[in-house]
Amino acid sequence: MTGAANFDRLARAYRWMEALTFGSLLMRTRCTMLNEMKDCRRALVLGDGDGRFTARLLETSPSILIDAVDASAAMLAELRRNAGPHAERVHMHLADAREWQPMRTGYDLIVMHFFLDCLTSEEVHALAARLREACAPDVRWVVSEFAVPRGWFGAVLARPLVALLYRTFGLLTRLRVRRLPDHRSALVKADFKLAGETRLLHGLLVSELWRI
Repeated sequence: MTGAANFDRLARAYRWMEALTFGSLLMRTRCTMLNEMKDCRRALVLGDGDGRFTARLLETSPSILIDAVDASAAMLAELRRNAGPHAERVHMHLADAREWQPMRTGYDLIVMHFFLDCLTSEEVHALAARLREACAPDVRWVVSEFAVPRGWFGAVLARPLVALLYRTFGLLTRLRVRRLPDHRSALVKADFKLAGETRLLHGLLVSELWRI
C-alpha cells in the first residue's frame, strides 16, 4: 500500500495465490483470535484483502457492525461479494489507511491481518496513535503478521521467504516497503499493551491481541 502500491490486479487471484503458497495457514492465523471477538459490536477492519476474514467475523458475530478500509476498489468489491447476505452490516471506505480519519468513535475491535507489513515502523506508530483516539476503553486490537523467529529457522528459511514475498509483491503492486516493520515497538509507543499471542509455522506467522 505504501507509495503508489496498487492491489487491484490481485483481487480475484488473491485466494488462490495464498492457497498455493501457504495453504490454509494464513486463514487459520486470521481466525486464531475469533473467539475474542464474539461480543464486539463496532469493528474497524483495515486491509482485509478479499474479505474472507470479514465474512467469517460477520457470520460468527451477528450483532457486529464493521467499517472496512482498503485502498483497493477491487479488493473491496471482493469483500462485498464474500460478505454475501451480511454485506449490509459493512460500511466500506476506499481510502489509504495512513490518511483515513475515523468518522466515529467507540470501536471495541480493530483488526489488521497481514496489513502492517505494507507500512514502515513510523507509519504503524502514526496510524496506531491516530486510531487510539477512536477506540473504546475495552478495545481489542488484533494483528496477524509474518515474523522472522530467532534461530536457524528464521535465518535459513523465514528471512529469505519474507524477502521473496516482498520482492514478489513489489513487482506485482509497486509496493515500496521491503522489510517487516517493528510493529510491536510502534504499538507500545502508542500506549497499547500485548495481551496474548499465538505463533504458527515455527513462528513465521503470529496472531496478537493488544489492549489499551
